[in-house]
Amino acid sequence: MESELPDIYCPFPQRSNPHVDHTREHLDAWTRRTGLVHRESARRRFEQADFGAFVGMVYPTADSEHLDLVADWFVWLFLVDDQLDDGHLGRSPDRVRDVVERMRAVVEGTAPGPLPGEEAPAALVALADLWERTTPQAAPHWRARFTWHLMTYLTTATTWEAGNRAAGVVPPEETYIARRRHTGAIHVCMDLIEIVTGTGAPESVHNDARFITALEASCNVVCWANDVYSYEKEQVLGEIHNLVHLVRHHRGYGKREALEHVCAEIATETRRFLTAEAELLDLHPELAGLLVPYLDGMRSWMRGNLDWSRQTPRYNPADVSQYAEPGAYLEESVLGVGAEPAQPDTGEARPAPDRARQDGPDHARLDAGDARLDAGDAWLGAGRGLR
Repeated sequence: MESELPDIYCPFPQRSNPHVDHTREHLDAWTRRTGLVHRESARRRFEQADFGAFVGMVYPTADSEHLDLVADWFVWLFLVDDQLDDGHLGRSPDRVRDVVERMRAVVEGTAPGPLPGEEAPAALVALADLWERTTPQAAPHWRARFTWHLMTYLTTATTWEAGNRAAGVVPPEETYIARRRHTGAIHVCMDLIEIVTGTGAPESVHNDARFITALEASCNVVCWANDVYSYEKEQVLGEIHNLVHLVRHHRGYGKREALEHVCAEIATETRRFLTAEAELLDLHPELAGLLVPYLDGMRSWMRGNLDWSRQTPRYNPADVSQYAEPGAYLEESVLGVGAEPAQPDTGEARPAPDRARQDGPDHARLDAGDARLDAGDAWLGAGRGLR
């Protein structure tokens, strides 16, 4: 696939973690114990993706225990995301609202115990395990930020994205770019840098304009590179939430021109990160011991995501036919929400993604969600608008 894509500018060195083999073994055992991967077809697809290698590329300095922990978060996020993006649940926001609220109860510490004979969805079992292993030693302001980022990912994916799909709404580029950092759960992953490095950044750092710029730019690089590499996969699924697709839709570009445009924007964001990084370190030399590991974590994410995307079969265009039948790899036990009963055929055609409308009766509800998301961003001191 690499030969078919424009070059993506990335001036950071390729690295990997020496504990990857152990983490692969750990992931196999953990996904079996929590029930996240059951069927053999799903197990084969999970193993081929090689999330152990991915986490080793984006957290190359983590010790073995922390690498296992962030790998478990990766797998949880990817498997939940597949349920919300690839299958019928991605077009049925009301059907996953209950399980998302149960996830909220887990992270807020208000989840009731299981009823006798009740089997909780695997995603809830795994999330409870992750939360217990992640948060006990974390500072209160980190837990608050991490909780908000995690729940914003879940609610944006299940409300904004699913609402767009259900209503046939194609979002504007600017709106998509702002939301992409949430739907990609990249803020969750960047928060974990503090756990891996043991450097708790105070709120004064997170509220610094240069830190905000560096974080926003690095998140954009990761998310947009993912859109480039997952474009063929998402075309098979009819997914509209992809920057390459939106550039084609709104600007009338051909495929190659749209890919080149997005790759050029990735280069711009990378340079924006480098500028903000240099300014931040120049202005706060006394914080170098805290800032350097955090900024290095952002660099590792930009580089490692690119390296893994180039090699994983998950985005191989020669194998995108696997996504034509999501039921072959999606497992209902992950979220505990089964397929919707079949509806009688009325003979009415559904809007195709490329012809989907850009407004509609559901837009007021979606706009209200955007306003809440913007308010949360302002509270956290992040996402201060686009360049």
